[in-house]
Amino acid sequence: MNSVTTHEVFNQPAPLVDYNLFETNRALRDAVKLNAPSLQTAALHDLGDILGTAGMQAHARLANVHAPQLHTHDRFGRRIDTVEFHPSYHALMQAAIGAGLHGTPWTGEGASPHVLRAAGFMLFTELEPSMLCPISMTYAVTPGLRGNAAIYGEWAPLLQSRAYDPQLKLYRDKPGVTMGMGMTEKQGGSDVRANTTRAVRTGSDAWGERYEITGHKWFFSAPMCDAFLVLAQAPAGLTCFFLPRVLPDGSLNAIRIQRLKDKLGNKANASSEVEFHGASAWLVGDEGRGVPQILEMGTMTRLDCALGTSGLMRQAVALALNHTSQRSAFGKPLIEQPLMKNVLADIALESEAATALAIRLARAFDHQDDEHERLMARLLTPVAKFWICKRGSHLAQEAMECLGGNGYVEEGGEGVMARVYREMPLNSIWEGAGNIMALDLLRGLRKGDAAAALAKELAPARGQHAALDRLADALPARVDAMATEMEARRLARDVALAVQAALLTQGAPAAVHDAFCASRLGGDWGHAFGTLGAGVDADAIIARAMPR
Repeated sequence: MNSVTTHEVFNQPAPLVDYNLFETNRALRDAVKLNAPSLQTAALHDLGDILGTAGMQAHARLANVHAPQLHTHDRFGRRIDTVEFHPSYHALMQAAIGAGLHGTPWTGEGASPHVLRAAGFMLFTELEPSMLCPISMTYAVTPGLRGNAAIYGEWAPLLQSRAYDPQLKLYRDKPGVTMGMGMTEKQGGSDVRANTTRAVRTGSDAWGERYEITGHKWFFSAPMCDAFLVLAQAPAGLTCFFLPRVLPDGSLNAIRIQRLKDKLGNKANASSEVEFHGASAWLVGDEGRGVPQILEMGTMTRLDCALGTSGLMRQAVALALNHTSQRSAFGKPLIEQPLMKNVLADIALESEAATALAIRLARAFDHQDDEHERLMARLLTPVAKFWICKRGSHLAQEAMECLGGNGYVEEGGEGVMARVYREMPLNSIWEGAGNIMALDLLRGLRKGDAAAALAKELAPARGQHAALDRLADALPARVDAMATEMEARRLARDVALAVQAALLTQGAPAAVHDAFCASRLGGDWGHAFGTLGAGVDADAIIARAMPR
């Protein structure tokens, strides 16, 4: 019996594939140029070309569909505590490490290594964000290891290597390694001072003071890393320790993986709960100085939260533009419908502002010998993480709506939007949720003359838009008035918007910075996306954001 074709499939968009993520991201290119004008971007061009291919998109899909599997014992009953990943996960890890998105900026080689790495991290996030967790933690902990010169001397070259080796074996037998962190416990969460895990000194050796760790960690991401920096209570208080999976004698350390977390998103990454049964660890820094050391590392991972969300926002906008430019409704392409134009221009503005702020923050880490840059890193890290991550989930929902039902399904090219949406809340929660960031901003305001630093930051954009000038004039008084816990979130928002506007005024076309200032600062906006004023040059904003 012959099959019957009931209809022809048409008016369905072709997937967004085989394009260069860097070349088509004008906002990122301009942000890099503004913050690192002498940076050579050939590596970013090459990375963007690779990440846009069908093959890499397939790896991203497979790494999420085939989630990590925990194996606590081998078939003979011996503890092995290993996590098995799909081959696509390892292909992605090799690509990220090969691109130098982990510890390579700490070599000090090249111009603006942190901006270069930040831009690459954002591009990779567009492809697949969840497997970047061990990449981000390796980046964050590498400088923290300097608190133990012996360990740093042996491990830093491997942490900065562009070779990826997933095998569980002794570090000196591997061409490259990764590291993670273990901070939070069941009873404490962000309040790490409530940790109960204990450290007892057992002696000393070539790596310094050795301890025995007993306790647990409630969130222990990337348990397959080669080593971890963990917090535990020592006699002098909460202390930072280096804890390897494989001990120097080749035996497995006493790290027991209890289970993997079943998460809303972040499916390709293994997040776990672990117990330490007298695990061997080595002191990093001084006893009782664990919290300041962890805060320094947290600063780097918070930068990555802002970068990662910015990358996800760009991917959501790109998917929305790809869909609406090919799908017609009511007689013309969706992208030509006035209301849809408003939505698309609005989310493109938000995405570009996030990119501008995140790359500006990365620039601060390239210039830590400059007092202004040190203070801006201290202020903008919690501000960027708070505001960008808060805006990301709203943008993802609006971008998904542009695709309608096609965006809500998990299959095909447009199924990426569902993955983006599920991933968005994580960066807001990870490394301190919104309240923690707002409180951290208050602490930062006590470090130096924050009002003067912000005035200096905004000065190059003065005189370009009345709304920005008004906010810049009012900001010192707002810093004084709103530096309280009740209003700390409002202050973080104001600082974020002011800096974003100043950056766009310096680095983006007039259509972009005028629309951003008029809507976000001037009040010509309804707060929901798609409520820009009629005078906005939506066509110019949309054309700038197109992914092709």
